[in-house]
Amino acid sequence: MIGAPYVHVFIAARNVVRIPVLLLLTAFGHTLSATVPDGADDSTRAADDSIRQFLAQDIAQPPYRAKRRLEAENGSRTGWLDAVTEYSRQSGFRYEITAEGGSSYIRSRVLRAVLDGEREVIAQGEAARSALRSANYTFQTNGVDAQGLVNILLSPRRKERVLVSGTMFLQRDGGLVRLEGRLAKSPSFWVKHADIVRSYERINDAIVPVMLESSAQLRMLGAATLRMTYTYSEIDGHPVGSTRSRAGD
Repeated sequence: MIGAPYVHVFIAARNVVRIPVLLLLTAFGHTLSATVPDGADDSTRAADDSIRQFLAQDIAQPPYRAKRRLEAENGSRTGWLDAVTEYSRQSGFRYEITAEGGSSYIRSRVLRAVLDGEREVIAQGEAARSALRSANYTFQTNGVDAQGLVNILLSPRRKERVLVSGTMFLQRDGGLVRLEGRLAKSPSFWVKHADIVRSYERINDAIVPVMLESSAQLRMLGAATLRMTYTYSEIDGHPVGSTRSRAGD
């Protein structure tokens, strides 16, 4: 799956400040026409090859079933919930809450809102607005880091709240490992800024999101955070084993 639609993250505030839900789901794809300049070193060539492979991958999201743990905090209020989530092309996105605790406000106005927002975005087919593709971003290679990951700088083509200014980290074969950055535009006057980190793994030959962390600084309300983790039991109709492999391993 290279492309799970990106969901808006909801951060708790007095009137529920919404940070674009398309940012939990990300679709990517479409090839990038680029040439490697004569005289480029091996690192530059490897980085260019990596981004081309990434952008050439299939954007279709496979059906899946996964448990999710969602946790959020704003000041003294904290809350969590566990849910079983499912996606199929026929029925869209569905979820069932299996356990929850903490602040009822956080649970109902933040955590359930995340899941409801994801369902709405998928149903309305809005994922393309935030897709990691050349229609929405320019991509610039930024070398290879100490972990051997190719660093790609993301520059939004438009100043929109569903786009991220930041960096994605790829394996040499184009497998996405991590995306981190700041929303290109604040979703609300009440949000000074919002940062996200999204991690991916390759499971059953599909690259899928396994963790999202979001933090925001809210006017008069201070810091707010959201964390969501995924544990997959089925992808594209096949059971998931007990082991996971990092994207590209």
